[in-house]
Formats: sequence, structure tokens, C-alpha cells
Amino acid sequence: MDVNSSSQSITRREEVQAAMSGSGAAVSGHGLRTRVPLLERLFAPVDIASLVCFRVAFGLLMLVDLWRYYGKIGATYIQPGFHFTYYGFDWVQPWPGDGMYVHFLVLALAAACVMIGFCYRVAATVFFLGFSYWFLLEQARYLNHFYLLALIAFVMIFVPAARAFSVDAWLRPRLRAAKVPAWALWFVRFQIAVPYVFGGIAKLNGDWLQGEPMRMWLAARAHRPVIGPLFTQEWVVYFFSWGGMLFDLLIVPGLLWRKSRPYAFVAALLFNLINGYVFTIGIFPWVMAAATLMFFEPDWPRRFGHFLSRVFGLKTRARFDPWLAVRSRPPVTFSLRPGLRRGQRVTLALLATYCGFQLLFPLRHWLYPGDVAWTEEGHKFSWRMKLRDKESRVRFLATDPHEERTWEVDARQYLTSWQRTEMSARPEMILQFAHHLAADLRAQGHEDIQIRAIASVSLNGRPPQLMIDPEIDLAREPRSIWPARWILPMAEPALTPERHL
Repeated sequence: MDVNSSSQSITRREEVQAAMSGSGAAVSGHGLRTRVPLLERLFAPVDIASLVCFRVAFGLLMLVDLWRYYGKIGATYIQPGFHFTYYGFDWVQPWPGDGMYVHFLVLALAAACVMIGFCYRVAATVFFLGFSYWFLLEQARYLNHFYLLALIAFVMIFVPAARAFSVDAWLRPRLRAAKVPAWALWFVRFQIAVPYVFGGIAKLNGDWLQGEPMRMWLAARAHRPVIGPLFTQEWVVYFFSWGGMLFDLLIVPGLLWRKSRPYAFVAALLFNLINGYVFTIGIFPWVMAAATLMFFEPDWPRRFGHFLSRVFGLKTRARFDPWLAVRSRPPVTFSLRPGLRRGQRVTLALLATYCGFQLLFPLRHWLYPGDVAWTEEGHKFSWRMKLRDKESRVRFLATDPHEERTWEVDARQYLTSWQRTEMSARPEMILQFAHHLAADLRAQGHEDIQIRAIASVSLNGRPPQLMIDPEIDLAREPRSIWPARWILPMAEPALTPERHL
């Protein structure tokens, strides 16, 4: 904040206390007590330590994830002759030749630079763009946690996470700072909280409350040693279903309230470890465990380091001073006169726009008719995690009206097994593949080719039924964000409780 000549000001320490206190009240140098407005508290300086720890953990875990996927590049992005793209991103295609391998190496270099804080802004931007490109290449590989990682990478571009314990801070002393604006921490916290909140709300549906599809997933894992047989017990099914729902709904409030924070952290740690063991979802549980630490007081790494120093008698402060030292600066003062500078108002406007989008976009499925778990319209990017299991089979019929004949097209000639599995239950992907088939058959001389799909789908254990209208020529149905007329409504909306008694 600007230095004000008025004697009504508070020192940096008092400002931090005001920003972090529940009342927002501060005491000036002359004993005058005032209440700091909420928006101004977002620009109060707080300790950078927790943000630095998250930067290091995020960069390290991204390196591990890239290493895990490096061996799958060929089978996933080079060998398939067709890729399912996202609506509006048809132009995103794999690099030719060995370009995908080079792309992953550049991503790994960017992640390493983010971790050590070298050319941080550039590295974070490159990582976000490169990771988003990777994410957008193949819709059949969509995962909610990939989407979350892309969003976190975007957020990391704008937070000043490399002003301490970084190569940048070592090489450029003018960048060093022990404090950052409070909004930087709350920006990261917000992005971490969104999946939990929307994931919990999405679980408030009839299927989930009756134990589906958790019942089917646990039964498929009953072969696991030691605890596998428990997965077929009804109480375990409901423990996972209701426990997961309550966890998602309560974890963010639990982390925000100081008294419950330690217990919420332990619960989050156990939840993510169990989630990772049961469902084998890579590094995601570790990312969320590291992210949960962002809800503790900003200076927790320093206090934890001091605790370890006392316990083990270590003297580490001098070793890290060149990385953490802050140039001597006059105390930051906080004007008691209300109002924000123009730059701060712009920052708040940009933050509000981003956060508003993140709060509204997951709700778009309410604009579509039918059950989103069935139609899939508005399902992706909405944090509807593990809410549906579909047993499906789809056949494609091509009709040439000039030749007056119809034949079945073998999708195995075009798609890999994992692409076919994912596509068979996703209407939008069925439409996209129908367009690809039509284009290929037109190139073979069938100018007025018609493509129809017979898709039999069972949702969460319901009897199979047709999901796509078999009378509609999908080759002439455009890809669109509007409700699809060719998706048939679900004949049995409610899951029969007696089915699982």
C-alpha cells in the first residue's frame, strides 16, 4: 500500500494481524482502532513460506507425473489414427514425428524450473500452455484431476511464488520478499476448494446415496489382498459413498476453521491415501495432500523448520539466508482511509471474473434436459467425479442411398480399444466419430453417406436401453453446445432400491 503521511497508520506486523484476524480490526500507532475492509485485507502482506512450499511440491509432482506418462506417448498420441478433440479445439493435434517426445521433455524442463524457481513466470506459463495442449489432445483421456492440474498451473503463473527459496531470488536480490499479498494464498486456496465443494454437491443424488456406482467398483476390487473381501460388504459400500460425500462437503469448512483444521488435515490425508490405493489415480492424491497444507497459517513451514531445528539441533538459517533474505525496506504502512488503488481494483476485477467463471461453469448442466449422467451434456469440467458407471456397446451403420444398401462399419479399423471403450458411452464422442466415418466414406466415393448409431447403454446397473436415436443420420447433426435432439431420454430415471437388497 502507499505510504501515507498521516499518523494514522499501522506497521507491517499489525497489518498482517489485521488481515488474518477474524474481525479485521487493526490498532494504529496512536492506539486508534479501526476495521479494515475485506477487499483491502486481500492486499495485506502475509508470509510467503506456504506458497513457496506449494510451488516446490507442485513442480516436483508434475515431474513425477510426466515421467509416468512418458512411456505411454507412442500408444496414446502417435499410434492412433484419430483423436477425439474437445468442442472448439479441433485444431489441437499431436506434433508430427518425434514432436510429442520433445513436447514432454520441454514440459519436464518447465516443471523443474517451476520447482526451483528459475525464470519462474516464463516456466509457469510454458508449463500451463504445454500441459493444456497435452490435456486437449484426446478427449478419451479426460480426467477431472488433469483439468484441475491445468487450472492450478494457470493460477501459479500469477502468484509471486518465486520471491523466496528460488534461483530467481538468489540471482536477482531485488526480487526477494518474505511477504506476498494475501490474495495470492486465497487464489490458490479457492482453486483447491472448488473441486471438493462441487464434488460434494454432485454426490447429492439418488444413485450415489443408494451406493451406486461405488458398489460395482468395490466389487470389482474384491480380489485385493487383505481388505479386498470387505469391499463386498454393504456397510463398506455405504461408508465409501456417504463418507466420500460428507468429506467433500465438509473438508473445506473444516480446513478454514482454525480449531478443526488439524483434524480436517488428517482426514484429508487419510482420504487421499485410501482414494489412491483403491482407485489407483496416480499422483493426484499426493497433489491434493500437498494442496491441503495451503489452508494452514502462511508461516507454517518456518515454524515447522524452527521446530525441527530445536529438536535436532540444526542450524539451517544461515545456509538459506541468501535465498530468503529480504532487502532492508521501510515498514509497509496501511492507510486508514478507505479505498483501493487503481491497480488493486483491476486485480480484484480479474480475480472476480476468474472465480465467477469457476463457480458458474460447473452448473451449466442444469441448462440441458435429462440426467447429465446419461446425456453427458455439461458433465465434463463440472467436477462430477465417479458418479456414473456405464456398460455400453455401440454399432455404426452406414447407408448409401444411391446404392440402396446398409452395412456395419467396424470401429476397430479406426480406434484403439481404450478409445472405443470411452466413446461407446459418450454421446458427443459418438457424434464426433460418426462425422469422421462420414468424411472417410465420402473420400471413398460415397458422397451422400448416412451414419446411424445403435448404442445400448446401462447406467449404474439399470437395464440397458438405447441412448442414441437409431433413426437419425448423425453425419448431418452438427457438433454444438445446444441440447442434442438425437440423445434419447433415459427410460428408467430412478434406480430401484430393491435391486441391491
